[in-house]
Order: sequence, then structure tokens, then C-alpha cells
Amino acid sequence: GKRVVMVDDSIVRGTTSGRIVRLLRDAGAREVHVRVSSPPYMHPCYYGIDTPTRSELVASREGVEEIRRRIGADSLKYLGLEGVLDSIGLGPDGFCEACFTGDYPISVS
Repeated sequence: GKRVVMVDDSIVRGTTSGRIVRLLRDAGAREVHVRVSSPPYMHPCYYGIDTPTRSELVASREGVEEIRRRIGADSLKYLGLEGVLDSIGLGPDGFCEACFTGDYPISVS
């Protein structure tokens, strides 16, 4: 019967977050609010994260409200890119943000 806030580092495909929200509800949570400590992943990462195509990224196809419904949360909020950069103390030149913005530091063919 509690309200729960679940914090996740990212939502890439949406499958893991949806499972965790269901587990929390099955355990008795009345409400599940999801907060994500990154912006939505909208572009493939070619530098280490296994996301080779945009079609695999839920945020490239759906908006926040659609993702919220998909994962079954009562609310969903993402940390913006500015918040990420402020929190790590780096400017945009010290941080690859390609998966969020589509601006790759080197040309991608």
C-alpha cells in the first residue's frame, strides 16, 4: 500500500524497467513513480553500449507518456542533459552525449 519511487540509471529498451515496476506492484506498491538519472536514449551508441539501431531504443519511437504507460509507472521523469553535465562537473566537450543528442564526436557511417 506504499508509494514507491524507483530510480534507474537509464531506460534503453524499456523491458527491464517494466519488469521492475510489475515486481514492485506485485509486492504491494500502490503507486510506482520512476525517475531516470539520464536523458532518454534516442540514438545508437557505437562506443560501448549495445544499442546498434534506433529501432531498439524506446525513446526514439515513443514519448515520455507512452513510455510511462508501457512500463506501467504512475509517473516518469528523466534528468535532462544539463543536469547530467552539472552533476559530473564536465562541459559538453568532456562528455560524449551522442546517444542523447545524435551529435557524434567523430563521423559515423
